Amino acid sequence: QVQLVESGGGLVQAGGSLRLSCAASGRTFSSYSMGWFRQAPGKGREFVGVISWSATTTYYADSVKGRFTISRDNAKNTVYLQMNSLKPEDTAVYYCVAAKFWTSHMTTTTSYNYWGQGTQVTVSS
Repeated sequence: QVQLVESGGGLVQAGGSLRLSCAASGRTFSSYSMGWFRQAPGKGREFVGVISWSATTTYYADSVKGRFTISRDNAKNTVYLQMNSLKPEDTAVYYCVAAKFWTSHMTTTTSYNYWGQGTQVTVSS
């Protein structure tokens, strides 16, 4: 069982930056691929990015590529999402996710076994 707790959300002006953190419980954190999804009001959950257990592979949605960076610290059981050049359309609840296996479908919600409760990110124009 893995429990995920996000932090670092808040209100920021367009063009600003935020760093989200996700603290994971469990001794097997380092074996999981970790990712982020987001959900804007009235919309479905959208893939943001994912990082492999070894941090050797990352993959991002086109909408955030070049602006967002995922990293992880396995010693601290923590994954991060650095968000730069934020836009109003980035406003959403951001969810940390964990997957036992890396597949060819890491952009889909069904690939992930555990979800955090989410943290709100609001970008004002």
